[in-house]
Amino acid sequence: MRKKIKFEEALKKLENVVDKLENEDNELDDILNLYREGADLAEYCHNRIEKVENEIEIISTKLKENKGK
Repeated sequence: MRKKIKFEEALKKLENVVDKLENEDNELDDILNLYREGADLAEYCHNRIEKVENEIEIISTKLKENKGK
């Protein structure tokens, strides 16, 4: 993903790509382009989720450490 978009926007775009691939008759080149776009969006969403999970883990660890003091 070149430009920065919100996770929810990327997920909606990914859902639209999947819908087009599953429900529309597309030419081979269109299918390939949709697949590439979907792969990029899926990677972006996956990376964003991992980043958020890591941040939550860091916050939770800090809370546990402070609770023990």
